[in-house]
Amino acid sequence: MLRAQLARCTVPMATRACASRDSAGSAAGGPVEAAIRAKLEQALSPEVLELRNESGGHAVPAGSETHFRVAVVSSRFEGMSPLQRHRLVHAALSEELAGPVHALAIQAKTPAQWRENPQLDTSPPCLGGSKKTRGTS
Repeated sequence: MLRAQLARCTVPMATRACASRDSAGSAAGGPVEAAIRAKLEQALSPEVLELRNESGGHAVPAGSETHFRVAVVSSRFEGMSPLQRHRLVHAALSEELAGPVHALAIQAKTPAQWRENPQLDTSPPCLGGSKKTRGTS
């Protein structure tokens, strides 16, 4: 079901437009999301870029752009460890991560890895609130 909600983007970046979806399945595209998309496209020239705003599943005001999940498929990741790939993504998004973005789940894959499993993972539900409201101190 989530797969149907998310716009699939598997053709080369230069020939496609990708509308992302938020966690509720509605079309998304605020300024933070647009900046994330532009910076990742510029820095990594991805073959696939899937971006989901998951803020709606967290204890934040409606319309927030604070929690994202991204799948980036790029040949630039060839020969790199997962940590090195994440560092590249973090470097491209350093401004957003220092400011409005609170959480970023990253799937950074090579084209061959994406062909083996071409889907954006699903985040677990938010527990919400602070630790105190979850029964721990």
